Amino acid sequence: MKIYHNLSEFTKLDNAIVTIGTFDGVHFGHQKIIKQLVEKAKTDGGESVILTFFPHPRMIIDPENQDLKMINTINEKAEILKSLGVDHLIITPFTRDFSNQLPDDYIKNTLVNNIGTKHIIIGYDHRFGKDRSGNLADLKTAGLHFGFTVEEIMEQDIHDVAVSSTKIRQALLAGDVSLAADYLGYPFSIFGRVIKGDKIGRTIGFPTANIFVEETYKLIPGDGIYAVTVEMNSDLTVTDSKTTSENPTVNLKPLTFKGMAYIGQRPTINGMTRNIEVNIFDFNREIYGQDIKMNFLKFLRHDVKFTGLEALTVQLQKDKEATLNYFASLEK
Repeated sequence: MKIYHNLSEFTKLDNAIVTIGTFDGVHFGHQKIIKQLVEKAKTDGGESVILTFFPHPRMIIDPENQDLKMINTINEKAEILKSLGVDHLIITPFTRDFSNQLPDDYIKNTLVNNIGTKHIIIGYDHRFGKDRSGNLADLKTAGLHFGFTVEEIMEQDIHDVAVSSTKIRQALLAGDVSLAADYLGYPFSIFGRVIKGDKIGRTIGFPTANIFVEETYKLIPGDGIYAVTVEMNSDLTVTDSKTTSENPTVNLKPLTFKGMAYIGQRPTINGMTRNIEVNIFDFNREIYGQDIKMNFLKFLRHDVKFTGLEALTVQLQKDKEATLNYFASLEK
């Protein structure tokens, strides 16, 4: 999949099959639409194109409202779309000037002149242009003039997409990562850099990697303890030695570890900031400055203030046992 961070980077296609949206989460509902897009491109001998926007339009239109958090960062979204077989992803910077285009100008300049749209798959309630005044009927009328066809995504499918996005966010905020995974079709994850903490975990036998998530718009699950897997690259990457003379390329595979993650303000030590930490099992290397990915698999318990570090240590041992039992159950 080719990725473009501006329409000016994109070279107009002869037969672009297009859909438009934010696709936050790229969940089952989105995947249904994207599968439809990819199959249509193959059938018509065209190329599939997703036009998405960053930042999210609501962040620009209503900048005072900081409540909206994204299930995916833009890079996470791109990786998932790539795995679904999309040919081109255009990430258009969403600005007030962009939002103030007249609907006819948006269709002519963006969809026709820049992309080369021949077929567009779009929701019945899609709005675009200044004051969101453009609609499906405008697209169909323009299609007759510019020579592209419009395929409408049915109301129920759009409703399912909207409901799923809302339910995923609600589930994650409540800590229900299992339900979120059911809607997403994959485990929710956090990608961040390991930074130095105060090393209290080391003193009680549970050293943790403190995770810094750069993207402030990324949704963080509710406070508590979670069973997770941790993926690492960099100098911890291992090499697949199964190569042949016909396939001499060496494949690099990230290492994956089991662990338990903590999200919260560490009330037992009167913490003042919300932390994201992970205790990685069977691991004792320094990884400060490395980027890691945490996949959230199961919620174990809510955050609790204990009487002291001794009581906290006893509970952490129980948490580790619960986490190991969870992973053991997956292997049966």
